[in-house]
Amino acid sequence: MKKTLLYITLPFVALIGATYILPRPEVKGARLTSMPSISSISSQTSKASEASDPRIQAEIKYYLDRHNVQDEGYEVVVGFIEGKRHHIEINPHVTLRNVGTWKDYAREGTAITLDTLGRTILAFCQADTIVTAIRADETGTYQGDFSQTGASGHGSYLAADGSYYEGHWEQDRKQGFGLEMYVADKENPRLRVGEWRKGRFMGERMKYTSERIYGIDIARYQHGKGRRPKPILWDQLRITHVGKNGSKNVSGEADYPVSFVYIKSTEGISVRNKFYVNDYAQARKHGIRTGAYHFFSTRTSGAAQAKHFIRNTLFREGDLPPVLDVEPSKSQIQQMGGPEAMFRHIRVWLDAVEQWTGVKPVLYVNQMFVNNYLADQPELKRDYRVWIARYSEYKPDVRLTYWQLCPDGRVAGIQGDVDINVFNGYQSQFDEFIANETIK
Repeated sequence: MKKTLLYITLPFVALIGATYILPRPEVKGARLTSMPSISSISSQTSKASEASDPRIQAEIKYYLDRHNVQDEGYEVVVGFIEGKRHHIEINPHVTLRNVGTWKDYAREGTAITLDTLGRTILAFCQADTIVTAIRADETGTYQGDFSQTGASGHGSYLAADGSYYEGHWEQDRKQGFGLEMYVADKENPRLRVGEWRKGRFMGERMKYTSERIYGIDIARYQHGKGRRPKPILWDQLRITHVGKNGSKNVSGEADYPVSFVYIKSTEGISVRNKFYVNDYAQARKHGIRTGAYHFFSTRTSGAAQAKHFIRNTLFREGDLPPVLDVEPSKSQIQQMGGPEAMFRHIRVWLDAVEQWTGVKPVLYVNQMFVNNYLADQPELKRDYRVWIARYSEYKPDVRLTYWQLCPDGRVAGIQGDVDINVFNGYQSQFDEFIANETIK
């Protein structure tokens, strides 16, 4: 008996009867009747994360201001800005036998099925195996490569809230390199470009090249221990190692000039770095952009600490903005009266030093401090530049000026380990920073 094939076309309203052919999963999901058409998916995807929103424009501008073509994913971001979105084409004509599951029949070409969660899948199959597909439910739409009924390979996801992700997937989770414009938080949209692991954003994997702007921060420890201090050979300074974690991301050999240096000046209300004045003079003499930092104590007031810092620190034209180094333990914060009390003293220090120097200080913190405390201080994150210590291979996912990427770097001319820092940007951004943010 000659077999005949019945062809039907999207949209899927005409397939209401076909839903009875499909197995019923325990978890209810999208029905075939709610499956969007290919044309509507294409339209939604092309409009995903429109750049017309000023806050999204600000995110994009910030990214472009701090990156160039050498950075991983730069071209992907540029394509996103230009309106390019990942899209797959699936023939909208499907044979009836390619709807659901049929005994002794291998699906070939366009097919419709449900996964174990009840989500509708419009797939392109070869030898009964899904190769690429569009999968939709009430939370959003995925389109891209598949393994069985899970996202695996390259694909994109448009969430119902308008957030858009494009990149690599494994076992239905974001894994590897990807781009995401996250807009679920309407007041704080974020553009995240970098590495993902099991659905979690890890950060941008930075490549270290001679094009970046590197610096160091030093204290008395860089002069050794004991009664006979070791001198810093300022005319030999050269970064030769960016730490254990960073070394794997070096392009070529690490051999970078020291473009800026921060020198510890004071701590609390009594501690002074006896090497500060000479190190400051030598750094300026050798043409290195120089700044000073104060180590914050939870035992004394912010006003008294600011007075101590101002009295014992040099501020000259062209110097980098001063830095407040804040890295207390949880118990120290509690001894000061808790986070709110600590931040009151921090603000007093910042205000006093800004009034004296004429520039906003930079706030130095570590990643744990950001995670546990800074998130509750939106005005500090908004109004002050951040210098963060994060000793991992991934760039911190915050708006920062400096990244202290390791405590175990090596610098020719200095004995022992040295903190290595990188400016968040390239030469043009650094020049702009020097022109606008240094002491006048």
